Amino acid sequence: MARVYIETYGCALNKGDTAIMKTVLLKRGHSIVDDINEADVIIINTCTVRYDTEQKMIKRILELRRLAHEGKKLIIAGCMAKAQPYLVSKLAPEASLVSPQNTENIWIPVESKDKVILLSGERKRNILGLVLEDKIAVIPIQEGCLGNCSFCIVKNARRQLVSYPMEKIIDHAKKLIERGAIEIELSGQDTATYGIDLYGKQKLPELVAKITDIKGMFMIRIGMMNPDTMRNILDEIIEALKNPKVYKFLHIPIQSGSDKVLKIMRRRYTVDEFREIVKELRRKIIGITIATDIIVGHPGEEDEDFEATLNILRELEFDRIHIAQYSIRPNTLSASLPQVPSHIKKKRMHVILKTMEDICLKKHREYVGSTSYVIVTEKGCPRPVGRLFNYIPVVLENANEDLVSKVIKAKIRDATFYDLRGLVIT
Repeated sequence: MARVYIETYGCALNKGDTAIMKTVLLKRGHSIVDDINEADVIIINTCTVRYDTEQKMIKRILELRRLAHEGKKLIIAGCMAKAQPYLVSKLAPEASLVSPQNTENIWIPVESKDKVILLSGERKRNILGLVLEDKIAVIPIQEGCLGNCSFCIVKNARRQLVSYPMEKIIDHAKKLIERGAIEIELSGQDTATYGIDLYGKQKLPELVAKITDIKGMFMIRIGMMNPDTMRNILDEIIEALKNPKVYKFLHIPIQSGSDKVLKIMRRRYTVDEFREIVKELRRKIIGITIATDIIVGHPGEEDEDFEATLNILRELEFDRIHIAQYSIRPNTLSASLPQVPSHIKKKRMHVILKTMEDICLKKHREYVGSTSYVIVTEKGCPRPVGRLFNYIPVVLENANEDLVSKVIKAKIRDATFYDLRGLVIT
């Protein structure tokens, strides 16, 4: 039996796929090791969402290839293997390639003496991962989306909408909670589309409601969803968020504050429609945290479009803002469009990062001096990290890892733009 070392990069879906790999390999008698030097097989589960990510993957693949020359088998899995197989094979000709859709077949290249290419086929709905990171369980409920954004390379890696059956997800969540999970993260490329392919309609709110019926102390975090798909079930999502077992948190990417740029991006909503969604959520879910994504310097973004993005950030004051500078991704429409010069993108990036830090710090400072219940979910480094009811992270400065999985009371003494700093009250 093989000793397998796995590195994972990218989104929650990739973490979910790694959990599936580990579950499959352990079931077949292999062992998972944390030290790469002890491994017979090295698996890198890749991401290629942006150019800087791609460069990081290239560097790491070349490093791992050197270890493979010492007698270790190298397997390259994930989105880069699927979306850019020619590049990956050029970097590591002897490596096996496994697409996200073949995650549960990871045992084939692990056990084969020869190079294996598993890039075709559709994802099966048979296996979910029974592996915990600290006390957090990531459950992929679907992959793929119904959009066709002009900038997105992930669409080339996870194209088809595939939802897992509701009964399987609920059963899986139950097993993970029995194993000690206190946070269930329902992940996907667009969780609001969950169920359309299986049931003919959006079933996310029903799924969340059924998971909350499971006995035990745990919280559910709903993963990212697109504005155009969530608005069809907005009332139902609001009802789901009212359940005390659900974090008052949503991740809804706006990408740009300009309708012109949104149209070029092929995003299927307007800024006004997005604004109304946020206002409705805040009216009905007090204290809700709303995270968003912004792409700076997308083709077609002129000065007035960038100003519109800054204005919507200042108006809506998101609690968390993920900002990325646009980078050309191969085999996407945006790559063929006239590009914003690099120096302009860098200048805009500097401005928007400062804006983001100011907004998020202002929002977080509102908690300083308050006393709150915190669910401790991670050992952290160097201190345990917990979450408020709305998923805002709290670094517990006077705590130790014995508090993980407990609900404690904390005094919030400071804030950064990223998190809160708290002291456990005994």
